[in-house]
Amino acid sequence: MMSEFIVHIIDDNDANRELFQDLMDSVDLPWESHESALDFLDKFDVERAGCLILDVRMPEMSGIQLLEKLNEDGIKVPVILATAHGDVPLAIQAMKGGAFDFHEKPIDNQVLVESVRRALAHHEAGLAGAEIKAAAKADFSTLTPREVDVYKLVVDGAMNKQIAHELSISQRTVEVHRANVMEKMHVRNLADLIKKHILLHGRA
Repeated sequence: MMSEFIVHIIDDNDANRELFQDLMDSVDLPWESHESALDFLDKFDVERAGCLILDVRMPEMSGIQLLEKLNEDGIKVPVILATAHGDVPLAIQAMKGGAFDFHEKPIDNQVLVESVRRALAHHEAGLAGAEIKAAAKADFSTLTPREVDVYKLVVDGAMNKQIAHELSISQRTVEVHRANVMEKMHVRNLADLIKKHILLHGRA
């Protein structure tokens, strides 16, 4: 899947763009080139974006401003900043604000390629995680209100007898609801159910 992602090269300097384009060609990574942040935003397809190689200083909208806009819009795509020596403090601040990596010019080609590959792998893993979570949410939405009650008590560690007492139902009814929960949540055992619960709710 990684090879299907587009590496977006955003730099107002023609020579820099050509250098990065040739570098991506040399390792068979598809790319799109943009002479400004605004040009990138006009053509941006979030579904295919793998990562950005982004110049920090550009007219109209700087690389930092573009990073901030992507963050504000909730667009999760790894950003690799290309910086001049004097921009390093700015790049460090950008890393704290969500940038994936930064490199000082002149940039070491091999180091940049490795950074791009790590960014693409990170993005791919993030998308896979989002898909898994979405599937878990869809599973959870199929539970009936009573099954949700049983689910909550099960992940809290309650035994069937305790659940029956808590919900004023028979132990046999608890067993039926519990079996339905396991089936609908597509889990094999309690440990798997708790893992899925943490994925959905962030806590056990």
